[in-house]
Amino acid sequence: MLVYLHGLNSSGQSAKARILRERLSPHPVLAPDYPAHQPAAAVQRLGDFFADLGPVRPAVIGSSMGGFYGQWLARRCVFSHVFLINPALTPWDLLLPHCGETMTTAQGESYQITADLIEATRPYGIANPCDGVPTTLFLDRGDEVIDYRIARACYLDCGRLMMWDGGDHAFQHLDAAIKVIRDHLDGTRHPSSLPAMWKPPT
Repeated sequence: MLVYLHGLNSSGQSAKARILRERLSPHPVLAPDYPAHQPAAAVQRLGDFFADLGPVRPAVIGSSMGGFYGQWLARRCVFSHVFLINPALTPWDLLLPHCGETMTTAQGESYQITADLIEATRPYGIANPCDGVPTTLFLDRGDEVIDYRIARACYLDCGRLMMWDGGDHAFQHLDAAIKVIRDHLDGTRHPSSLPAMWKPPT
């Protein structure tokens, strides 16, 4: 099983989610909707979602802000692997230039980037990701939104890094990433007896 976590202002019905479902069949691909622009509500919604899966160790793939939440949840849930696409690992820096701007979610909800919203992301950052959680990063060096070197530096000593020249934040190498994901899913077809555990933030 694969769970896709969408990015800011996107949804579980995004093009990436659709392609993953089509290309990874017959493996189930779930793509929950969650309020990515509301950090506390986002992790609560996703934590409840993973807890409801029961005794399953899903693989998780997160794009941009979905990658940010995915790496945090991976320290509180039991995932078989974490895949990150152009992840927004330091959203407090990424969003700061947009403070005061109004954005709209895929559901049509408008909200404003405020200092409070930016600061609300900090409790969900991971200071040291080299703690044994198996992680693969898919990075386009041409990402115009997030400097790929941030994620590379974070996971240089502990993650599998797959990087491509060119591309953009939308990620133009999904076909290659899907091959890697399928290899993982084919090797973990049967769910583990370990429960999916979730701990709320302290």
